[in-house]
Amino acid sequence: MATPLPIVEETSAGGLVLDLRGPIPVAALIARRQRRGRLIWLLPKGHVEPGETIEVAAIREVGEETGILGSILAPLGIIDFWFMTKTHRTHKTVHHYLMQAKGGELSDSDIEVSQVAWVPLAEVSSKLHYPDERKLITKVSDLLGDTCLT
Repeated sequence: MATPLPIVEETSAGGLVLDLRGPIPVAALIARRQRRGRLIWLLPKGHVEPGETIEVAAIREVGEETGILGSILAPLGIIDFWFMTKTHRTHKTVHHYLMQAKGGELSDSDIEVSQVAWVPLAEVSSKLHYPDERKLITKVSDLLGDTCLT
């Protein structure tokens, strides 16, 4: 009988950062290359560092991966999933926040990011690769309310 692989718990944070200053709301998305080279679009996120709150990590990771400094407007949701490596099973929990852009400049300088783009909010769901992330986007209009979208 095979020995069960050890379980590793990982926590990440990130979210959807919106620029609400223009005629239509736009969101900063990142793209990464999958193992076979296919480009996929997703929400920026990364590991929570020791001593960091989840909220601080979300703001930091969005900034590192997009170049945009954001402030949290509301929690957007939590996604958790499992994956395996040769040495362990990982249970990953990702905390997502809805954020408003406060400064910075869109940049793909992070080594883990292939591209970044401002995407009209109405197109974000169709661009995102992962169904769980697309599901989070359905909450945005309720969280923003009518006043922020005009």
